[in-house]
Amino acid sequence: MTVLKTSMRNFFSHKGRMALSAVAVVLSVAFVCGTLVFSDTMTTTFDRLFKATASDVRVSPKAADNDDNWGSKPQPTLPAADLARVEKVDGVKAADGEVANDAITVANADNDNLGSSTGAPTIGTNWDPLELESVEITSGHEPRGPTEVVIDADAADKHDVQIGDKIRTIADPGSFTSEVVGIATFKITNPGATIVYFDTATAQEKLLGKPDVYSSINLTAAPGVSHEALKANVQKAAADFGGDPLKVQTKDEVVEENKDDLGSFMDVMKYAMLGFAGIAVLVGIFLIVNTFSMLVAQRTRELGLLRAIGSSRRQVNRSVLVEALLLGVIGSVLGVGAGIGIAVGLMKLMGAVGMELNTADLTVNVATPVVGIVLGVVVTVLAAWLPARRAGKVSPMAALREAGTPGDRKAGVVRTVLGLLLSVGGGGLLFLTTRVDEASDGAMYLAGGVLLSLLGFIVFAPVLAGLLVRALAAGVLRIFGPVGRMAERNALRNPRRTGATASALMIGLALVACLSVVGSSMVASATEELDKSVGADFIIQSDMGMPIVPEVAQVLDDAPHMAHVTHYKALDADVTLPDGKTVKEYSLTAANKTYAQDLRSETVQGELTDAYKKNSMSVGEDFAKDHGLKLGDTLAVDFEDGGEAELTLRAITSSETTLDSGAAYLSLATAKDYIEPGDMPHNDIMFGKAKDGQEEAAYASLKKAMDPYPQYEVRDQTDFKQTLKDQVGQMLNLVNGLLALAIIVAVLGVVNTLALSVIERTREIGLVRAIGLSRRQLRRMIRLESVVIALFGALLGLGLGLAWGTAAQQLLALEGLKVLDIPWPTIGVVFAGSAVVGLFAALVPAFRAGRMNVLNAIATE
Repeated sequence: MTVLKTSMRNFFSHKGRMALSAVAVVLSVAFVCGTLVFSDTMTTTFDRLFKATASDVRVSPKAADNDDNWGSKPQPTLPAADLARVEKVDGVKAADGEVANDAITVANADNDNLGSSTGAPTIGTNWDPLELESVEITSGHEPRGPTEVVIDADAADKHDVQIGDKIRTIADPGSFTSEVVGIATFKITNPGATIVYFDTATAQEKLLGKPDVYSSINLTAAPGVSHEALKANVQKAAADFGGDPLKVQTKDEVVEENKDDLGSFMDVMKYAMLGFAGIAVLVGIFLIVNTFSMLVAQRTRELGLLRAIGSSRRQVNRSVLVEALLLGVIGSVLGVGAGIGIAVGLMKLMGAVGMELNTADLTVNVATPVVGIVLGVVVTVLAAWLPARRAGKVSPMAALREAGTPGDRKAGVVRTVLGLLLSVGGGGLLFLTTRVDEASDGAMYLAGGVLLSLLGFIVFAPVLAGLLVRALAAGVLRIFGPVGRMAERNALRNPRRTGATASALMIGLALVACLSVVGSSMVASATEELDKSVGADFIIQSDMGMPIVPEVAQVLDDAPHMAHVTHYKALDADVTLPDGKTVKEYSLTAANKTYAQDLRSETVQGELTDAYKKNSMSVGEDFAKDHGLKLGDTLAVDFEDGGEAELTLRAITSSETTLDSGAAYLSLATAKDYIEPGDMPHNDIMFGKAKDGQEEAAYASLKKAMDPYPQYEVRDQTDFKQTLKDQVGQMLNLVNGLLALAIIVAVLGVVNTLALSVIERTREIGLVRAIGLSRRQLRRMIRLESVVIALFGALLGLGLGLAWGTAAQQLLALEGLKVLDIPWPTIGVVFAGSAVVGLFAALVPAFRAGRMNVLNAIATE
C-alpha cells in the first residue's frame, strides 16, 4: 500500500511531465483502435449490403467461376428456359431472373464519368423484386421501356443528375442513351458503387447482348422450406436440365463468397495501417523510456532518501512501474476513445473521395478496446522497465548528491560493442542483398539487414552523438558564439538521452528516405525503359483496368493520321511442351504484327517479327530455360474457349526488360484461326503510331475520338511518363502521410526531452541568468539544442534510409528496374525540415525557461 501511495503521489505531482508521454500512448493506441474500428465498420457495411442483395438461393452459370478476365469477353449467361424450369422446382415460392453487368461505364451529356473514383464498380442491372429489399424509388418511377433508366441517389447527388437528364451507357454490346425517370435511394449503406436500373428486356439486350438470357436466377423459398433444402431440390432438378452446368448457392454461401472476394483487399489495407501504427508505437517507446529515465535522474535524492529510511530495491522498482502502469491505463483509455474518433474521421474522409460509409454502421467490437488497452499498458510498462531497474539501484548515499546528476554520461563498452555488431551485421546483410541473383533470394537479406541496422543504430546512437553532434555543431551552432557552444554542451551532456531522442525521429525519416529512393528509382527506371523500348506514339487504356470494348476499338481503328493501330489481347491456354509436359493456364499475348514496332523487345534467340508469322509464337527467356526449349520446337497450345493449335517457337525474348517481361507472343491472326469471334477477349490496351510528321494531328484526333468514352485515356509517351510519376508520387504521399504519425510522436519526444531537461537544469539556468545571460539568449540556447538533436536524428535516419533504399533498388534491378536515382532535393528538404521541426519542438520549453524567476531558480535543489 505504501508503494502504491508513493507512486500515486509521484505520478500526480509530475502530471505535467507525464502529459507528453501520455499523448504518445494515446496516439499509438488511437491509431491501432481506429484502424480496427474502421475495418470492422467496413466489414459490417458490406455484410449488410451482401445480405440485403442476396436471395434465399441463387442459380448462376458454373462457367462464371472460371472467368478471370473481368469484362474482357461476354459473361456467361443462363437461358430463359432455365428460369421456367427452376420456377417449377419443389419449394420455390418465386423465381426472378437477374441481369447484371459490372463492366460498364455511365456518362452524362458532357461525357463525364458518373462512376466512382475509388475503384467501386459501376453496375447495370434490371429492376426486379429483389431490388426492393435494398432500395426504394424516392423520386420518379421504375424503368418501363427501352429508353428509361433509374439511377441510385448517391450517384445522382454526387454528379448532379436530375430526372429528365440523358445519360449514356457504354457496355460490351455497344453504347446507348437513356432518360433518367427515377431516383432509387438505398435503405442500407451503399459503399460507393454507381448503379443504374433498366427494365429486364432492355438490360438483356443492351447489357448482355442477347434477349431471353439472365446473369443469374434468384429464388425465394416457400414457407417452411429451408435454404439448404431448396438448394438440394434445385441441384437434383438441374441434373435433368441438360446444357451448361449450374452453380447453386444458398444466401449464406453467396454472402460468404462476396466477403471472401472483398477480404484480401480489406486485409491488405488493415494490416498496412496496423504496420504504421506499430511504427508509431515503437517511436512512442523511446519517448516513454526517455521520460522515466529523466524522472529517475531528477529524483535521485528522493529515491536515495527512500532507500535510507528502509525501502528495498524491489519497492523502489515497483513504485516506478506502478507510475508507468497508471500512465499506460490512462493513456490507453483515452486512446481507445480517440481511436473511435479517428475511425469516424476516416469514414468522413472516404466519403469525401467517393466511398460512402454511414456512421450508423460504426462497429466497436469488444476485442478492440481490450487490444488497445492491453497494448498501451504492456508497451508503457515494458518501456519503463529499464528506468525502473535503474531506480532500484539508487543507493542511500545518493541522497547526499545533488539531484539530477546523470548517473551515466557516456555509453558503456557493452553498448558500443553491441551497437557495432548489430550495425555491421545489418550492413553485411544489406550488402548481401545486392549480390543475389534472384529477387526472392534477397528479400530475407533485405528484411534482416533493415532490422539489424535499425537496432544497431538505436543502440549505437549515444556513441554517435558524441561525434555527429560535434560535427553538426561546428557547422550550425558555433556561429552563434557562446550561446551555440552552451547548446552543444547541453546536447552532449547526456549522450544516452540525446541518442534516444534522436532515434525516435530517425525511424520515421529512415522510412521516408528509403521509400523516396525506391519511388524515384522506379520512375527513373520506367522512364528509361520507355525511352529505350516503346516505339508507339500513343497508348490507349483504362485506368480502372477495364478492357477496351469493340465499339471503342473500331473508333480507334478508324482514327485519321495513324500509320497503324495495334490490338493487344491476353489469352490463357494449356501448353504441351515437346517433352509431353503440360503447363496449365499459361498466359499468352495476341497482338497485331505491328506490336513488334510498338515495343522493341530484345531477343536472345530468333527475331520477334518471326513470332507473328502464321502458327508461330515466342516465349520468355526464363520459361525457355526452365523447360529446355529451343527455336523450331513445336508446342501444342489448347486455347481456353478455343481449339488446339500446333505452334512453332520462332523467338525467345530477353528477361532483361521491365515492360512485358517474360511475355509469350503470337499474332492476332493466328489466335483468330482457333478462337471464335464471340469467344475472343477484348483488348486490354491498344497502341498507335502516327504517320510521319502528323503526330500532333493524330494526338488531337485520338483525344477527340475518345471524348465520348471517359473510361479510357489517350497518352503519348510524355503523358505516360507523367502518369507513372504521379502514381508513384501519390503512393509515396499516402505512405508519408501515415508515417507522419510516427514523426509527430518523435517531435513530442523532443519536446518532452527539452521540457524535462529544463526542469533538471533549473539551478543552472538561474546561475547563467544571474551572470548575464539574457532571456532571449536563453531561449535561443534551448532552440539551438533542439535543432542539433533534430538534425542528428535526421542525419541518422536519412543515412540509414539511403542504405535501405539502395539495397532495395538492387533487388528491383533484378526485376528490370535498373536505374538507381537518389532524390537529393527531397533528402535536402527533409534535412532542412528537421531543423524547422527542432525549432518548433523547442518553442514551449524555451518559453518556460525564459520565464523562470532567477532567484527562485538559484534556490532550487
